[in-house]
Amino acid sequence: MEGRALDSAFYEFRVYYEQAKHLAVGATIHSDAFSAGGHMWRGWSQFIAVPHLEENNVKNGRICLVCAIMLVNDSSIPMPPSDLGDHLGALLDSADGTDVSFFIGGQTFQAHRTVLAARSLVFRAELLGSMAESTMSSITLQDIAPETFKLMLQFIYTDAFPEDHELGDPAMRIKTLMLLLAAADRYALGRLKLLCAKRLWDNMALTSVAGTLAFADKHNCPELKEKCLDFIVTSGTRVFLTDGYIGLGVKHPHLIAELQQKIGGMIQSPNGPYV
Repeated sequence: MEGRALDSAFYEFRVYYEQAKHLAVGATIHSDAFSAGGHMWRGWSQFIAVPHLEENNVKNGRICLVCAIMLVNDSSIPMPPSDLGDHLGALLDSADGTDVSFFIGGQTFQAHRTVLAARSLVFRAELLGSMAESTMSSITLQDIAPETFKLMLQFIYTDAFPEDHELGDPAMRIKTLMLLLAAADRYALGRLKLLCAKRLWDNMALTSVAGTLAFADKHNCPELKEKCLDFIVTSGTRVFLTDGYIGLGVKHPHLIAELQQKIGGMIQSPNGPYV
């Protein structure tokens, strides 16, 4: 069934013969709900009998049955979108009821143990388990930038991926995505990790694929790693001549071995075959 809104007073839909010819006499087909005059409506058609199909019924290889339409007011109660993320995000912004703080690079971030524990198994073990952090009101973190932790914290509370402007200017965006993926890997935030991987893949380039492959391998992201492997295999010698690929053979020979296995043969470098 195909529908098209003509204006606020009329709605037109077509029932295609090939899709409807097996329906029993008396069967009905409903349109999607649509809005008109401040109300929600549905159109439906009922087949009294299958008409005789003549040659002029056929247009562009499709047979259309013109059926009488009755409009039925859809009185179902409209459902608003989930606002849980908005409420938890507001809770993070206000710092109401926070019971743990993180000191990172001269900045302090307030948070709620139970929220962090609910979203991350790593935080659960640290904050609610037998580790020393479970009794500490302030925790100092190393090897993570405050900007990265802030983005991760916002995702934990809202489940919303950062907007482009929050990731920094275009020149820094890839680096920010990599740092955020590494943080997601560290704290076992699987969805955030895959969202970062998708954005990195969407911005993949010939000159960056080898470095991204090594990065994905290091931070346990098989989805991104497999995409990079396929990219290199299908790109051929264009990738092999890049600095990133040459460095890959020196620092990550196991990845070269995986590439060799993937294409079923020896991959040549500018200086000869990798073995």
